[in-house]
Amino acid sequence: MVDDSGSDRRIRDGYAARAAEYTQLFGDIGQMDEADRERIGGWADAVDGRILDAGCGPGHWTAFLAERGIDAEGIDLVPEFVAGACARFPHVPYRVASLTDVGVASGSLGGVLAWYSLIHAGPDELAVLLAHARRVLRDGGALLVGFFAGVDGEPFPHAVTTAHYWSVEGLSVLLERAGFRVVDSDARVQDGRRPHASISAVAV
Repeated sequence: MVDDSGSDRRIRDGYAARAAEYTQLFGDIGQMDEADRERIGGWADAVDGRILDAGCGPGHWTAFLAERGIDAEGIDLVPEFVAGACARFPHVPYRVASLTDVGVASGSLGGVLAWYSLIHAGPDELAVLLAHARRVLRDGGALLVGFFAGVDGEPFPHAVTTAHYWSVEGLSVLLERAGFRVVDSDARVQDGRRPHASISAVAV
């Protein structure tokens, strides 16, 4: 089940219309930046317990984790993404769900990966999603968030639907309010791409 709010519908419908194109452009782990593979892989290897790839899209990051021997599951709002991921990676579990309706017990997960999957949430929505991520994590559980770096909450025209920038400092404040302690962060700027950042945090 997923939350059928207007925001979720807009995101789901926007990605559903471009699922095949998105998968072709961004759905292969070999297309991902080596720095991202190292960041996600190193983070995941240190997680104790099952990892939820929240907003898994084409499913490549979930499969990347599974291939490292990690107990991982992918969820996404978009049925087309989930169907495609199940077909391409039949050894990995995927299902249609969202952070607001995950379908797992509170405190049952070791980690949540939210790699660019929260970028479409406005400031109020993002606070709610982070609270849901905290709810499903056990104390000491790990969260890794990837996002576009910029002015806190500033919207920009994304190819699918409006997205938002965050600074490391601004998102760290939201994480702390949601019950997390920031462990570390990174940021980089590459020619022709929007600035990128990520934050690793633990549930406290």
